[in-house]
Amino acid sequence: MAVALLVAVSAQFLSEHYGAPAMLMALLMGLALNFLAEKGTRTAAGVEYSARTVLRMGVALLGARISVDMLTDLGGAMIMLVIGGVVATILFGLIAARLFGRGWRMALLSGGAVAICGASAAMAIAAVLPKTDKSERNLAFTVMAVTVLSTVAMIAYPPLSSWFGFGPLESGVFLGGTIHDVAQVVGAGFSVGPEVGETATVVKLIRVSMLAPVVLVFSLVIRAGKLDGDAPEGKRPPLLPSFVIWFMVFAALNSFGLVPESVSTLAGHLSRWALLAAIAAVGIKTSLVRMLEVGGSAIGLVVANTIFLAFFIVVGVHLIG
Repeated sequence: MAVALLVAVSAQFLSEHYGAPAMLMALLMGLALNFLAEKGTRTAAGVEYSARTVLRMGVALLGARISVDMLTDLGGAMIMLVIGGVVATILFGLIAARLFGRGWRMALLSGGAVAICGASAAMAIAAVLPKTDKSERNLAFTVMAVTVLSTVAMIAYPPLSSWFGFGPLESGVFLGGTIHDVAQVVGAGFSVGPEVGETATVVKLIRVSMLAPVVLVFSLVIRAGKLDGDAPEGKRPPLLPSFVIWFMVFAALNSFGLVPESVSTLAGHLSRWALLAAIAAVGIKTSLVRMLEVGGSAIGLVVANTIFLAFFIVVGVHLIG
């Protein structure tokens, strides 16, 4: 666990001093330490704990940043557009996965990560998918892919919003509704202006709030065996994992004003550090050679999902605005 935390601290240092995405740095440095997760090593158990339990704690604490009040300023049409973008992207991912020759597990993992909140969503969704010998590899690949694409979007999307002729509200919805990770949304939004940054952050948190219902739906469908025509082998995932329940509890408490702002801010910081340490542990558990076996079709799938989401939001903002 100390090794995972050390990698997280190092990744955060690189992010603050050199502008590198912290999640990506944590994953890459973790990959270089794969030998620490080999059977028989004293660190293997702690790495496994960090990749599972610490990850779930981080996702649960995200709920403390969610509240109903954030919805009031956007208006019903924009809120439905953002929610529609999440649902449509996941459905598109299931269809596109067939075209790219990928399975339904990869479709849900990549589609959910792009649609909701990047690396955090990927880790939460991976926790409820039936485990295979490729699970860790696919998770590490998805985190890397969405983080890289999110960084590219952070640079490319603000000029695009100006080119589209969007005002502050429309620009905020576009940036918050399309960029994968929260940090990159904040960076892109506030690079345009304070109003755009605040709107983009709210829109992004609405997407984050979709994590719980999406994971619930995935769990129901997987338990019913509707995706591959048969019930998944081995132990079925829980109907609603405990970390998702805690996510919803924290969101509800925050919505009723029972969570002080200082506590909400602290929970956000703790969540970020837990997720950084968890993705470092996922990197340590993953062999770089095996991750490279994922292939170009998986890259194409994540890129296709990203392009679809951007197109969906741009068209929707034009029609509404």
